[in-house]
Amino acid sequence: MKETILPLATVEARMGDAFVRAGATRENAACVARALVAAEADGLRGHGLARLASYLEMLRSGKVDGRAVPRATRPRPAILAIDAARGFAYPALDLCIAELPAIARQQGVAVAPIRRSNHCGVAGHHAERLAEQGLVALVFANTPSAIAPWGGSDPAFGTNPIAFAAPLSGRPPAVVDLSVSKVARGNIIAAKRKSEPIPKGWALDVQGRETTDPDAALIGTMVPMADAKGAALAFMVEVLAACLTGANLAFEASTFFDGKGPPPETGQLVISFDPAGFGHMHFGERLATLCARIEAQQGARLPGARRLSLREAARRGGIAVGAETMRLLDG
Repeated sequence: MKETILPLATVEARMGDAFVRAGATRENAACVARALVAAEADGLRGHGLARLASYLEMLRSGKVDGRAVPRATRPRPAILAIDAARGFAYPALDLCIAELPAIARQQGVAVAPIRRSNHCGVAGHHAERLAEQGLVALVFANTPSAIAPWGGSDPAFGTNPIAFAAPLSGRPPAVVDLSVSKVARGNIIAAKRKSEPIPKGWALDVQGRETTDPDAALIGTMVPMADAKGAALAFMVEVLAACLTGANLAFEASTFFDGKGPPPETGQLVISFDPAGFGHMHFGERLATLCARIEAQQGARLPGARRLSLREAARRGGIAVGAETMRLLDG
């Protein structure tokens, strides 16, 4: 399939225009486009340009409100409660990242529950932005049904990403970003679009049997990482990102992949810690000692290091845009 190499800024601007044509405000469109292009640049394609078609479908159908303005309240001193107002998650997360650091520096810890939200893309990017401001950050998100409880067959949890970031002196933050499924569901979507089978061990069909058919996988369930342990983590994230925030549970949420059904109204929970508020001033030194131990070993690297080289390559050389994505960008 023919691909066109374009600079990041060009793709971001053209994608923003596409979202505006579909009904988003210019501010929201720019916010969403920035997030998708950043995911693509880091090599996380399941959260990048591949999402353009489904985002446009959600906008045009009203499943996502492209004109929504997130609102924040302060029910307790350390809590910034955000209503995403059935819009894209990214404007709500931008509000969170703008306001949470000041609260964390005052309280030592700050928590932002986000409700009535949507797909939040690369969870690690949101944690990373807080770490760039000197904070240690955690991000939890629940997603529509994809994983059954261990021993069961009906999905009760999503792939429910978990992200963590910590600031490093003089260099980009260390970032951990994972979903609780063995692989991201976007990998199965990509295989379906290419009419390719998926590897064994990724997913089960509706009868709970192992499958290599992406269509059967998408109507079945994902296999959790580490089996029962992964399912337990999925439960934990569901409690944190849905029950605590007041969002829809995974099995109540509509899919992120098309414009059908009501708004998903999923949730995110963002926690930030100010290292200076923990009664000592040794955080940076302790973290540097840990990182040195890791990086002194041949073949070892800090979590998230690979994304930085991909990001730099994309910044210099642009990203490949497929023919179908070009068609969507052209309107």
